[in-house]
Amino acid sequence: MTPPPTPRDHADAEPVRIRPLTADDLPAAERAMAVTFLEADRLGRRWDDPEPEPPDAAASRRWIDFVGHLLSTDPGGCHVAEESGDIVGFAISQNRGRVWYLATYGVLPDRQGRGIGRRLMDAVLAHADGRPGLFSATTHPAATRRYRLAGFTLHPQMRMVGRVDRSTLPAIGGLRDGRPDDLEWMDRLDTSLRGGGHGPDHLHMLHTLRLVVSDARDHRGYVYIDPHRDRPALLAAENVPTAETLLWEALAATRDQTLVNCVTTANHWAVDVGLAARLDLDQEGYLALRGMPEPFPYLASGHYL
Repeated sequence: MTPPPTPRDHADAEPVRIRPLTADDLPAAERAMAVTFLEADRLGRRWDDPEPEPPDAAASRRWIDFVGHLLSTDPGGCHVAEESGDIVGFAISQNRGRVWYLATYGVLPDRQGRGIGRRLMDAVLAHADGRPGLFSATTHPAATRRYRLAGFTLHPQMRMVGRVDRSTLPAIGGLRDGRPDDLEWMDRLDTSLRGGGHGPDHLHMLHTLRLVVSDARDHRGYVYIDPHRDRPALLAAENVPTAETLLWEALAATRDQTLVNCVTTANHWAVDVGLAARLDLDQEGYLALRGMPEPFPYLASGHYL
């Protein structure tokens, strides 16, 4: 998710430089990310949300591994803002065939309001080179204005949170764990839903998340389940019944509090499943789309989109 900028007055100590991310930057970029998103989580915290906490060592390693994967795959889409030798902002985007996506983006809280975020966004949009694109965004007015002026349509998103009522879980059949030989048809499915496949991201997700697929004729679909955060991470299907079955499977795999997010209005089937599982419905940000229709039936990932 893109964190909201908080405008503050801050005199330039020295010019901020927007430059390509390097592998040596990853630890410093991760620290900037942790500070930026912790502040954003605190500002956006709902009354019944737990108090936000910094990422632990394992979560930091996963972020470095994730961004390292993106850097190795499409380095031209990865940029940082540097001031006096310090990383003060980051924007990590990727081109995947005919589609562009913004995976993560932010500026340190005490450097916001100085145009750094705009310059980072300009850099990654130049890399997109006019491709259709998508990303998950917050509701901050300055940020959403920037996205709209860049040609993105902002589709309101919902989220569902809570503990699954195990008594509501239906009997599920016809699914299995995914394998590397599924990735080809999964990319074709992605292309039919969002205009382009996930390509190398599928292989990375296969190694870091649990993949469950439905490969029956006319009922193909998949869902990635994040075992570290106990939630579905990305879901795509040929039709609504298949999507519902995959989401129920993902909810059945949860052990504690879970989250189903990036639910746009075209995907009310997911709302029906979440409410049936006794999750609470709430609003969150936007799915920003440019040059593509709202993917359906599809639940985007905040990072892989």
